[in-house]
Amino acid sequence: MRKVALIVGLAAALGYNNAQAVDLTWKGDVRERWENQRTLVNNKTADSSSRSRTRVRLGVYSWINEELSTGVQLATGNDKVDETVSRNQSAGALFQPKNIYLNEAFIDYHPTALDGQVNIILGKRDDTAAIIRVNNLVYDSDLTFEGATVQYGKDADGKEKSGPIAIAGYYLLDSWADTTKTDPTLFIAQAAYKGEVNDIRYMLGTGYNLYSCVNNISTTLNADKSGTGGGFVANSNTLNKGYRIVELFGNFGGQITDTLPWNIYGQYAFNTVHKAEFSAIDDSRRNAWLAGLTIGDAKQVGQWSLDAKYDRIESDSVFPYFTDSDRKVGGGTGLARPTATVNVKGFEVAMTYHLVQNMTIGARYYCYNEIDKEKTNPTLHQLQADVVVKF
Repeated sequence: MRKVALIVGLAAALGYNNAQAVDLTWKGDVRERWENQRTLVNNKTADSSSRSRTRVRLGVYSWINEELSTGVQLATGNDKVDETVSRNQSAGALFQPKNIYLNEAFIDYHPTALDGQVNIILGKRDDTAAIIRVNNLVYDSDLTFEGATVQYGKDADGKEKSGPIAIAGYYLLDSWADTTKTDPTLFIAQAAYKGEVNDIRYMLGTGYNLYSCVNNISTTLNADKSGTGGGFVANSNTLNKGYRIVELFGNFGGQITDTLPWNIYGQYAFNTVHKAEFSAIDDSRRNAWLAGLTIGDAKQVGQWSLDAKYDRIESDSVFPYFTDSDRKVGGGTGLARPTATVNVKGFEVAMTYHLVQNMTIGARYYCYNEIDKEKTNPTLHQLQADVVVKF
């Protein structure tokens, strides 16, 4: 990270009459991935593919004064509704340039009247920085929320501090200039406590995730938002469904040696809506959970980390567009469904090694089945090999 004194532009844009020095921090990463997916149907390979993928993120974050900071980040990705949790671009298309999008754009106001303990964030912000995200059961790590967040117990970089933590966020999922369609929204409330007892670090918390009007989410990118023209296509994957998700989460960790930490983590989510309210809900399929163990952190050259976890995500437990998209399972029609990210169970194992300064190499293996199996009984086997450089 580098800090640079800059004057005029940003300060003027934020309404300052007198130019003030602004500290800028540049952050970025480049990830090159080779990925192989193989789907077994009735224990025979039915679909197999390999691809090379790139993810690039570059952001600038400014500390304007002790009450105000802001940030802007660009990233690779695409504008498909069912790919909102991916920032990957696949190689191919005869070397065509890759698309770059606005991934973050936010203002963070932390008033000194509240001793800088409260962050009021407006705009588009990385979900790990905006809320408490232990793992990817409910929200994938590539997701960036759009709306307003109030935080207590997080620093300006979005990291949890020791002690009590409280989060409230209100986000717009889609927008309509139409009196017949109410804008779909997401409200999140979380409370947690982070502490340490006898050299064991821990964080325990709970959250509530309320989705409103998901029937009004359009799967058509260019739908006419005025409501007077055509183009709206109802989201059949969540049609007549609702999501009021209660979440429990936590982690515990310590040190095996001075340079080798360990961490146990877990999440549980339960969708409290039921079939009497939303006709497409299956009351017996509203639970999701994961549990995992990490040894090491690969923060320094020569260090490594191992991670293993098990997930079980029932079909009506979490919002299917926001959970991790790497777990898609399906036979005849499953892989074509965005909601193939739910109704899955299985495990992942991964290893990371810090090869040279700022560069890690690693691999992750996925093995997942459907909970309620199609007749073809599909199984996903997937291997991802990554090279990541951070700067």
